[in-house]
Amino acid sequence: MTITFVGHGYVGLVTAAIFADLGNTVWVIGHTEEKIENLKKGIIPIYEPGLAEVVKRNVKAKRLLFTLDYEKAIPASKVVFIAVGTPPKKTGEADLSVVFEVAEKIGKHLDGYTVVATKSTVPVGTNQNVKKIIEKVKPEKATFDIASVPEFLREGQALSDTLHPDRIVMGVETKEAKDTLLELHKPIDGQRVVANVATAEMIKYAANAFLATKISFANAIAQLSEKVDADGPKVLTAVGFDRRVGSSFLNAGAGYGGSCFPKDVKALIAISREHHYDFTLLQVVEEINKHAMQSVVDKAEKLLGDIKGKTIAVLGLSFKPDTDDMRDAPSIYVINKLLEKGAHITAFDPIAVENSKRILKGVNYGADAYDTVKGADLLILMTEWNEFRQMDLLKAKNLMKQPILLDARNIYDPAKAKKIGFNYTGVGR
Repeated sequence: MTITFVGHGYVGLVTAAIFADLGNTVWVIGHTEEKIENLKKGIIPIYEPGLAEVVKRNVKAKRLLFTLDYEKAIPASKVVFIAVGTPPKKTGEADLSVVFEVAEKIGKHLDGYTVVATKSTVPVGTNQNVKKIIEKVKPEKATFDIASVPEFLREGQALSDTLHPDRIVMGVETKEAKDTLLELHKPIDGQRVVANVATAEMIKYAANAFLATKISFANAIAQLSEKVDADGPKVLTAVGFDRRVGSSFLNAGAGYGGSCFPKDVKALIAISREHHYDFTLLQVVEEINKHAMQSVVDKAEKLLGDIKGKTIAVLGLSFKPDTDDMRDAPSIYVINKLLEKGAHITAFDPIAVENSKRILKGVNYGADAYDTVKGADLLILMTEWNEFRQMDLLKAKNLMKQPILLDARNIYDPAKAKKIGFNYTGVGR
């Protein structure tokens, strides 16, 4: 099958590469000439384990094609996926301007029958507006159906999540659209959930909001555990053993970040407000998440006293390991607050340093973890990259000015850290 993806971010590029690897002819439309030319050479604009190899293999096989020109890709495609960004506005609502812009461009170049499927996370009703836009501009003889096929991939595990998802959600209006999408997804694992378009749109927000709620619950329990002298991680581990609850996303830390949870929680609150439903639960989820980030700053201040003039080493900058994504990373909030209080920050991340430099000002960067902690009064572990898990803590301690460790992801054994000589503080411990 010949298909097209409009957008080459995490969702568009990963999914396009997988469908090409399955033998389809896949076009990817972008809007930046430099990025498209790089992609034609197999140079990808994001970090995702294993993705570069899949892209290069399929570019070489001429199954994965990149262009700026809608006229080249759209007419030949049976399915066109919209996979562009929907960032939050100041009000929290999703900015759908790019979705509607590309919908118009797609519509003008339709030929024959096409399924126009939105992969971008969009509020309920968006696809109906896409439908209206396309109907106004499409050629007279062209026919189409809209669909909502939301993605559920995790950065860092995007390839496996695309090939082996828990479920594939398809919101459709016609049997022809359903059959087309089922045929395209036949080689991919996962439970099929076929629903109407509005239901599919809602499923994506519900899933991300629930996971964000789970994280905030874990952080709230951890904060309370500290106050009552309970072992927060052990409490959460025991809760997670209950099969009705499950252990995933039940780890206390410095809060959630990334391109999905903060944006989608805000958007669902905005959707609720628009439809006169007071979603107090999600408002509190947001508040707890901010408190989880602020608690790292508060602990640093408690450990150091006056922060002004102190050197703080930060290990890990991306919002999670195995990605270079800095969008809404808790490290941004924590570092900026520490800088405001007069701290000197030296930071290191295995992958995200270049992205960090575009966002964080006034930060020095170490060549590696040990270079970063030299002369530091405090070490804050912000992102649980594997290479930090078994670093030589004794070596790190001997390089520091003061042996103080704030483990914001609970990856170190408190007893071992204290035996080495660290003044250790975790989350919920």
